[in-house]
Amino acid sequence: MSAVPDALGPAEPSIHQLRLFLTLSEELHFGRAAARLHMTQSALSRQIRDLERRLGVPLFSRDSRTVFLTDAGSALTTEARTTVEAMGRLRVRADQWARTLAGHVVVGTIGAEAAMPYTHAILERLRARHPRITVEIRSLNFTEHLAQLLSGDIDVAFLRPPVPPAIELMELASEPRVACLAAADPLADRAELRLADLTDRAFVDVPPEVPRLWWDFWAVDPRPDGTPVRYGPVASDMEGLLLAVARGEGVCFLPAAARDLFPRPGVRYVDVVDLSPSTSALGWLAQHRDRPGVRAVRAAAAAAKAAQGW
Repeated sequence: MSAVPDALGPAEPSIHQLRLFLTLSEELHFGRAAARLHMTQSALSRQIRDLERRLGVPLFSRDSRTVFLTDAGSALTTEARTTVEAMGRLRVRADQWARTLAGHVVVGTIGAEAAMPYTHAILERLRARHPRITVEIRSLNFTEHLAQLLSGDIDVAFLRPPVPPAIELMELASEPRVACLAAADPLADRAELRLADLTDRAFVDVPPEVPRLWWDFWAVDPRPDGTPVRYGPVASDMEGLLLAVARGEGVCFLPAAARDLFPRPGVRYVDVVDLSPSTSALGWLAQHRDRPGVRAVRAAAAAAKAAQGW
């Protein structure tokens, strides 16, 4: 004998409804929340009423002018957020395994790494060895390239160390770093510079989400004499960084290949004789090193490296 659904009590809330609840709890305004969610105000109101029915408690108190959380609504926001975040993690992990089972590899690149010869050589060898593997290339900004590798959103990345300990590396090439300055800067006409020449220049910074060990290397912070770096504007990607330099708001150091790959009006590149070189590398999350897609890229990289003599 089967029971009718109502005998089991109200249906469970959906993740979609919990997301709507969290957005409305932040906005406390049906119109703004609906606009942010790209839905009509009446549809949002219906979903919230249905969520309250499913939970059996009122979440919001509303009159003609104001909306505010009830005590129950305030108490449940943390649980709702935890549930939504857990479902997001579940979705990420499911996507990772779906890629593995389907023979799909997501490759991240930063800066000009997608244009570098070693990147092309490795991907060509991967295609030749595994023609049924599909490869998705993602161009990532300063914040994304390490975060997405650590979260598993991408499988491997062509990047520039240093990296957090959880990431393993295969070094591919090395090249000098150069100073990137505004064309109007008096130092831009020099044939070469020393780090000490740039002590009084502000250095372009990156968002706080970027691991500091990475940008400390690129900013050479602290400098060899112990001088801390003075930071200027914040840039989240190469174009923003080069714009800040062109405007004279700060300087930065980049791989020497930037001369050819990132020529920009108002920007000059100058050699720095006492600046350590930059290494390019293929990176992957250590705990994912033996996943089939990651293992296939690693093997292709090792073979290409041996053949090319990098």
